[in-house]
Amino acid sequence: ALIDRGVAAALAKHDVDKSRNGNKSNDSGKVGRRKMTTPRECSYTNFLKCQPMSFQGTEGVGSALTWLNSHMRVVGQDVAYAMPWVALKRMITDRMFPEESAKVERYIGGLPDMIHGSVKASNPQSMQKAIEFATEMMDNKMLTHAEHQAEHKR
Repeated sequence: ALIDRGVAAALAKHDVDKSRNGNKSNDSGKVGRRKMTTPRECSYTNFLKCQPMSFQGTEGVGSALTWLNSHMRVVGQDVAYAMPWVALKRMITDRMFPEESAKVERYIGGLPDMIHGSVKASNPQSMQKAIEFATEMMDNKMLTHAEHQAEHKR
């Protein structure tokens, strides 16, 4: 009985709140209706004042379109148009979203020479493992370097 009364009271309170917002004013009912700001006109010069990032067209859609155009030149327009959508989609996906192993190889290739060989030899299977191992190697190198510096100061 006590639970039923609590549920009934909560439902009644919910109905009161719901009817209070029935006018779609989005206010809590305790304060007056909030003021809506009118949107400002945005001209091209105002847009440029916000210093938007420039787009070079060499990544994302631009890169995909460049690849598609070169593919059409290589295989010919008739062959490219005859290709099933699923096959084309798979080719674009392979090109634009490489497997994790390719990402790991690219990451390892950009590491400093002093840890590159060690990280490559560990053969990490995921990007997370490669990053963790590289970070550990860099920490060890920095610690060793600091210890050598301390020894030379004595």
